Amino acid sequence: MVREIKNMTEFQNELKNATDKLVVIDFSATWCGPCRQIAPFYDSLPGQYPDVVFLKVDVDEAEDVAQNCEISAMPTFVFFRNGSKVDSFSGANSENLVKYIVKHKTQ
Repeated sequence: MVREIKNMTEFQNELKNATDKLVVIDFSATWCGPCRQIAPFYDSLPGQYPDVVFLKVDVDEAEDVAQNCEISAMPTFVFFRNGSKVDSFSGANSENLVKYIVKHKTQ
């Protein structure tokens, strides 16, 4: 299940609770066409990768989280492990998303 993050406190709690699991965050906006296009694919990923934490942030609702992660384009996918950012990329590219998940979930 993809969990929505509404504020900085929720964001920090999710990173803390994930411990050493990979955390993938989809930064998107309701008005963003490419974000809506990749959303069903992103929402299906927890079933394929149960050992990965999947989060979603609406940049208009949680501006503090988006600013903290230096988001300037949507969609942007940010990858965290042990509370630290390990990678990110922008664009609605499902193949890239899977490559990044596979790359970082085993580290």
